[in-house]
Amino acid sequence: MTSDSDLDIFLVTLPGLEDTLRAEAVEQGFRAPRVVPGGVTVRGGWAAVWRANLVLRGASRVLARVGSFRAFHLAQLDKRARRFPWADVLRPDVPVRVEAACKGSRIYHAGAAAQRITHAMQAELGVPVSAEAAVVVKARIENDVCTISIDTSGEPLHRRGHKEAVSKAPLRETMAAMFLRQCGFGSTMPVVDPMCGSGTFILEAAEIAAGLVPGRSRAFAFEQLATFDPAAWADMRATAGAPKAPPAEPRFFGSDRDAGAVRMSRENAGRAGVSAWTDFRERAVSDVAPPETTGPGLVMVNPPYGARIGDRKTLTPLYRALGRTLRERFAGWRVGLLTSDETLARATDLPLEPAGPPVPHGGIRVTLYRSPPLA
Repeated sequence: MTSDSDLDIFLVTLPGLEDTLRAEAVEQGFRAPRVVPGGVTVRGGWAAVWRANLVLRGASRVLARVGSFRAFHLAQLDKRARRFPWADVLRPDVPVRVEAACKGSRIYHAGAAAQRITHAMQAELGVPVSAEAAVVVKARIENDVCTISIDTSGEPLHRRGHKEAVSKAPLRETMAAMFLRQCGFGSTMPVVDPMCGSGTFILEAAEIAAGLVPGRSRAFAFEQLATFDPAAWADMRATAGAPKAPPAEPRFFGSDRDAGAVRMSRENAGRAGVSAWTDFRERAVSDVAPPETTGPGLVMVNPPYGARIGDRKTLTPLYRALGRTLRERFAGWRVGLLTSDETLARATDLPLEPAGPPVPHGGIRVTLYRSPPLA
């Protein structure tokens, strides 16, 4: 069993966003951040696990690696799983479920491995098992070593608890936060999204500027573990972040030609507590203009992108209109454009810099294209 004060904590993120999440972990003061495929590892105790769930905007989940042992066959897995100190982490009255993965090991059947570990937990701790359990034990058997981790998040971390109303194929909040960071967003910088949908870019920017931590309104799976300290957690939540007074004028502006999307964005902003920081209006791309109350900032936009043959031809005029509007009216502003098709991105005729790695989103791969300040 790993020491409670020196856990290996795995911050899960989408492939392509690992370096950006590491930068956030460094900024937030997490110890020994290191990029690995699919995320970032840091070191710390259970308080660091709680804080990672509470304050990190780019992590999809937080896994606490609580121990490991060798197992060369299923009988040995069963025997050593029965000796594992489950009671140090799990409560006997809280349902759990087990997920297993096998790679390069003599134990190769993940379902059988999960079943053996489940039976061992039930025999030694009496813990109930449920397919809907919020607490998930993850067993990874690689090179004959079984590593036991606990998913401490429960619901994925992009579910902040504020964006109840969503548009079709909404951008995840975790992705929006990482793309804002890649574009150099600073909390004093105004942001415009001319195709805001349900407002994800604008809400994330406003929350950052307002000093609001992303996990402030939701529950986490770690609250149901034996390691949980309610009083310490209450203190952490009370002191996390530094909420700021709202500005005299909004600094984050979203618009969409769909009145329903604008209504959803306003409702989501209200639930997130950033209505005073934001301004959402119904307008076409061709009518978008810079706000009069701020200087140049950042345009973040996630236009429609097609995945079917023929979509490019249909969408090209929209991208051309977007590029024309930005070039003509947004001098001094930088642009972050998210799309799955480089040809569509180039159709804007914006001075785009070399793109970063593609990121999976809704079954396709999207890429962030950035521009320097527009002339």
